[in-house]
Amino acid sequence: MSLIADYGLVLLLLACLFGFFMAWGVGANDVANAMGTSVGSRALTIKQAILIAMVFEFAGAYLAGGEVTDTIKNGIVDATMITPDLMVLGMMSALLAAGTWLLVASTRGWPVSTTHSIVGAVIGFAAVGVSMDAVNWAGVGPIVASWVVSPLLSGFVAFWLFVSVQKLIIDTDNPFLNAKRFVPLYMFITGFMVSIMTLTKGLKHIGLNLSTSEGFLLSMGVGGVVMLLGIALLSRIKIDVEADKDFHYASVEKVFAVLMIFTACAMAFAHGSNDVANAVGPLAAIVGVIQSGGEAVIGTKSAVPGWVLLLGAVGIVIGLATYGYKVIATIGKEITELTPSRGFAAELATATTVVGASAMGLPVSTTHTLVGAVLGVGLARGIGALNLGVIGKIFISWLITLPVGAALSIFFFFILRGIFL
Repeated sequence: MSLIADYGLVLLLLACLFGFFMAWGVGANDVANAMGTSVGSRALTIKQAILIAMVFEFAGAYLAGGEVTDTIKNGIVDATMITPDLMVLGMMSALLAAGTWLLVASTRGWPVSTTHSIVGAVIGFAAVGVSMDAVNWAGVGPIVASWVVSPLLSGFVAFWLFVSVQKLIIDTDNPFLNAKRFVPLYMFITGFMVSIMTLTKGLKHIGLNLSTSEGFLLSMGVGGVVMLLGIALLSRIKIDVEADKDFHYASVEKVFAVLMIFTACAMAFAHGSNDVANAVGPLAAIVGVIQSGGEAVIGTKSAVPGWVLLLGAVGIVIGLATYGYKVIATIGKEITELTPSRGFAAELATATTVVGASAMGLPVSTTHTLVGAVLGVGLARGIGALNLGVIGKIFISWLITLPVGAALSIFFFFILRGIFL
């Protein structure tokens, strides 16, 4: 244990720096999952979206992101085969590798998966730095499957959600009246789905251990409150005859824009509570090993310390404020033209898919899920509504995320091992 005894403080400071870098990448790249559709549909400006996301992402990450994190993320690595020294260096290289890839992707506006970035990085250092047998290859299968399952599922849900909007509201004789009639119902569904995702995946980790029935009833209550608040706000919206001359559905889209504000706040909170673990999970593992002087049982679970969570939350906010706008523009504007009614369908489909996948134990990426939903909304309007060039670049960036994360992690692992061992 001489490495940890001799360099414990240095390693801890470096790990915090790398963890902050990874959290910055999550903010720069992944927060577009919560905000992209709201900005693209012009329900919110980029400045408004960033302010909302800064508040709700931080609140979600700090208040509800403290899940008990398995020291080896998602069972990808056989912990019994890795010494504490290699565990610390490996997790540090994984954080640095994933953060580097997210920096590259964010500067180019590519929405990639932070989950797959960190998983690829962990696989890389374990397979090459330790042994091929140190990787639980059976655990990699569901991740690869999720690349296909989550976009298809969310695209399917978004397609039919938008078709329902077309049938019930847009293609009727009085779309504005029907929008006011049916949008409160969509508000209830949105409040219910997003709150049940947050309650089942987030708040139980701050000591709020709700049973399934309690979570369901509470989510019904939240849905009801959102619906009533929405009805109050919608009562102020009057039909705009002049705007409707330029765009027949201008008044209808104003009704949906109110709904998008709710979905943006809720999705940002849920995203912060869930995806901050991509940055602080490996960091918590490093902190646990170093603070125990290398005596921690590697395979056990470790609670995330509050200050580590705070570091992750601040990193996410700074990443969003500095580079988040690039990926927001890709998801919100470049895949297909979005309006509030289309953006709502994409966001609700994303929330629904994540909830359903969680219930089935499927590891899904919020990035892949939302992009799939936006594609589904575009397809509901016809293949010509999609920007196939941008979609091609996104798919390529998805395919190379895991191997690039692994390669970078191997590179950084050998550098760190050469320095410290």
